[in-house]
Amino acid sequence: MRLTRYFLPVLKENPSEAQIVSHRLMLRAGMIKQQSAGIYSWLPMGFKVLRKIENIVHEEQERAGHIAIQMPIIQGADLWRESGRYDDYGEEMLRMSDRHGRDMLFTPTAEEMVTDIFRAHVNSYKDLPLTLYQIQWKFRDEIRPRFGVMRGREFYMKDGYNFDLTKEDALHAYNRHLVSYLRTYERMGLQAIPMRADSGPIGGDDTHEFLVLAETGESEVFYDSAVTDLTFGDRDIDYDSVEQCQAVLEEFTSKYARTDETHDEAKFNELPKERRRVARGIEVGQIFYFGTKYSDAMGATVVDKDQKQVPVHMGSHGIGVSRLLGAIIEASHDDKGIIWPEGVTPFHCGIVNLKQGDEEADAACETLYAALEAAGLEPLYDDRNERAGGKFATMDLIGLPWRITVGPRGLKNGVVELTCRRSGESEELAPEAAVAKVVDIYANL
Repeated sequence: MRLTRYFLPVLKENPSEAQIVSHRLMLRAGMIKQQSAGIYSWLPMGFKVLRKIENIVHEEQERAGHIAIQMPIIQGADLWRESGRYDDYGEEMLRMSDRHGRDMLFTPTAEEMVTDIFRAHVNSYKDLPLTLYQIQWKFRDEIRPRFGVMRGREFYMKDGYNFDLTKEDALHAYNRHLVSYLRTYERMGLQAIPMRADSGPIGGDDTHEFLVLAETGESEVFYDSAVTDLTFGDRDIDYDSVEQCQAVLEEFTSKYARTDETHDEAKFNELPKERRRVARGIEVGQIFYFGTKYSDAMGATVVDKDQKQVPVHMGSHGIGVSRLLGAIIEASHDDKGIIWPEGVTPFHCGIVNLKQGDEEADAACETLYAALEAAGLEPLYDDRNERAGGKFATMDLIGLPWRITVGPRGLKNGVVELTCRRSGESEELAPEAAVAKVVDIYANL
């Protein structure tokens, strides 16, 4: 993409309404525009990152054997009355009526609807296990929406639901989700720590939240510092293996890590003092096992091997796709702007022409641009007739991981400059070598 043809409305000054780094940088980098309290339009660069995150979530869900569906954003109230949650959910649920006076609601979550789909089409244990998921806009009427996309009223979310014959099967689904989430977050350049949490209005006794440590996190968290040494890496996990999934769960949850709702001060104090940590965390996902809560209430049963009707065991699993974008920025930025991890960057590499209009510099940039595109990458070429300082400031603000700088002086020596946004280190390379290095970086992700 050529910057002269792209819509990137960057701001030079910090917006007064932005209280945290991610909100400020998303507004300054032209990624979002607030339309009303807690509701945003996603502009081209923000939308590109949102799609990158969504694609990673889809890929890891499919790797784990989960099946994508799409459910309505507007639900009827009758299903929620059937489950008993319509009145219990509280004022965060946006309720409305259609022209016929029927009670409707804007989806905050979809346990009831997916249970209704299941009971209409599945009636035998032979069709289990089954996990269905969607990525869809949700709405929760937060009393004080703030922090940009971190705590908005409208948000983009992956919500998944497993249906299993027994509690043991459902707990394997729980473990499988924990494994898939660890892989998902690491692909985005995040360390998300699974912490024992409170189930809230979803219900159930087993639940873990995944939290990214950040000073602006909404939750106080307590943890053993040893948990930050754990990485998922490139493990080859068989998601059908109960033993392998259980082993990963035990490895990542055996050390103390809890949110403030479930914190146990006595257990925490059993840790060596030098390993006790108290910090803030951003919730980016949560998994639940809630047994037969919804299947009992809504008649979601199957015939088992003994020809008996039994309620299915269920769980639900959420990832805040739009929230993740803010969390990544909170975890990866400096005083110049965003620092995108390679896995979610909107463009793989920036190209800066230091002397637009110079025949040799223009030709070299065009060659670099074509070579990166031919390799399957998306470069962003700053071809504006702008001073070098302004071009560098824009590139630093929007945070592309790699930048190739082209100028007449370097070209006389047959080199361009390749700069790593995270470290700030630069090296001079022949143009072909710079392209090859960038291609190799992304090939090895």
